[in-house]
Amino acid sequence: MPSPLNRTFSVAPMLDWTDRHYRYFARLMSKEALLYTEMVTTGAILHGKGDYLAYNQEEHPLALQLGGSDPKDLATCAKLAEARGYDEVNINVGCPSDRVQNGRFGACLMAEPKLVAECVDAMRQQVSVPVTVKTRIGIDEQDSYGFLTDFVETVSAAGCDTFIIHARKAWLQGLSPKENREIPPLDYERVYQLKRDYPQLSISINGGVTSIEQAKTHLAQLDGVMVGREAYQNPYILASVDTELCGKPAVVSSREEVIGKLLPYIGKHLADGGRLNHISRHIIGLYQGLPGSRAWRRHLSENAHKPGAGIEVIENAIKAMELTTN
Repeated sequence: MPSPLNRTFSVAPMLDWTDRHYRYFARLMSKEALLYTEMVTTGAILHGKGDYLAYNQEEHPLALQLGGSDPKDLATCAKLAEARGYDEVNINVGCPSDRVQNGRFGACLMAEPKLVAECVDAMRQQVSVPVTVKTRIGIDEQDSYGFLTDFVETVSAAGCDTFIIHARKAWLQGLSPKENREIPPLDYERVYQLKRDYPQLSISINGGVTSIEQAKTHLAQLDGVMVGREAYQNPYILASVDTELCGKPAVVSSREEVIGKLLPYIGKHLADGGRLNHISRHIIGLYQGLPGSRAWRRHLSENAHKPGAGIEVIENAIKAMELTTN
């Protein structure tokens, strides 16, 4: 049976965006959303100088997304992740960038389902937390429904019962990663069909979701919805997840309450030698669509990166916003 983690709503792994500061901020607005790290390569974890598995305990439930294709290395990293307390380990079979392809992982692995199955099997032998796969509906000219089901059948036979499907195919040549998130057309019906044909699997959908109402439409057919850019650029959407999608009490009642809860975290980060813009860059979209949001964004963008910038920059950004709306 699929794992007991609540997959109703998750925030997609996004390189340079879903770092531990963003995830702490996101958790202030939703207890129920499943959060994902940025993709971390096995090479970085095994041979890098930094601690690529660091996170705040408040971020749970939290999944680590790994990039790699060597079963032994992935198994080792999965074991390290479980020891550090991650709730899930996910394999990236969806990223189309040249750098990722050169490392033989990401979306190009869709063409090697047996290798992905070997990776899943090796990881599952080492950990008890869920091992999941995030993938596309196809790559290049290999975009038939049969290609997708062959991949899912092969990988699920190795014990993977949870798939997150970005409902676009990826062009491995000719399109940038950004273009691959926008140009190939979305095909939600194909993901719905996958769930109908494999009801025993947990199937979540990713791609193009920009509202709670859209999420509800998908959840009528699927087990979960993963949201990327909207959850970053308009993060207060997370404040509706627990009540609207999960039937749980709201965590916060206002954006101001979110800021109030975030300030002590910012203060500690600054006291530890961190810079304000490590965190402030993630909150620029908090007032998205509201009067004064431009003044908020401008003040943060112009001042948070300056040496010695402190909490007063956040407070003054709020004042600047209020001045434009009064």
